[in-house]
Amino acid sequence: MTTTILLIRHGETAWNAERRLQGHIDIALNPAGLAQAAALGQALADEPLTAVIASDLSRAQQTAQAIAGLQDLPVQTDALLRERCYGAFEGLLYADIAARYPHEYAQWQARQIDAVMPSGERQAESFRQFYARSTGAIAEWASRYAGQTIAIVAHGGVLECAYRAAVGMSLDSPRDFQVKNASVNRFSFADGQLHLLQWGDVEHLQTPAMDELG
Repeated sequence: MTTTILLIRHGETAWNAERRLQGHIDIALNPAGLAQAAALGQALADEPLTAVIASDLSRAQQTAQAIAGLQDLPVQTDALLRERCYGAFEGLLYADIAARYPHEYAQWQARQIDAVMPSGERQAESFRQFYARSTGAIAEWASRYAGQTIAIVAHGGVLECAYRAAVGMSLDSPRDFQVKNASVNRFSFADGQLHLLQWGDVEHLQTPAMDELG
C-alpha cells in the first residue's frame, strides 16, 4: 500500500530571516511566516488528508494548524521530527559560528557526517544520527497511515534528509537543492522506501490570498 506524504517546511521565522541557527530552540513564526502558513492552508484545503503531523516546535505546529484547521483535523506532534540539534551553535548567527568555532564550522561545511558540534544547552547530533532519526520518523507515520494521504510539517534539515533518502543521494555530497519555507514537497512511501514525486512547490506563495466574498 502506497502512502502519499506532503512534506512541508514551516513558515518563516525572524531567525530564518537573519540567518540565525535555530535547531531545537523554539522560535515562533514571524508575520511573514504566518501569512505563508495561511496561504498554505488555503492551497491544501481540498487535499484528501487523513492526518496532519508536525514537529513539536512552535514554528512547525503553527504552520500545521493552518492546514489542519481547514480540514477539521487535529495536529499530532512528534519530537522526532524536530530539526537537527546543533548544540552550542544554536542561537548564533552563521557568521558568529564561523568566528567562534572555526574548526567545527569547517567540519560542518565540509559535510563530515559523523562530526558533532560542541554541546551547549543540549547535546548535538551528527548528521548521520539526525538522518536516521528524521527518516525513521517519517517512515513510522507513513506506515501508520498506509495507503492514505498525510501532511507532515517539519524543518529544512528533515526535508533535506527525506530528499536524500528518496533519490539515493549520499549524505556527504553537497546539497544542490533548495529547501524553501512553507514549500510543499510530495513523496510516496511503499515497501519501506520514500520516492520523490514533486519538490519545492511554492506556487501558493506567489499569488496574494484572496479574501472570501459574501
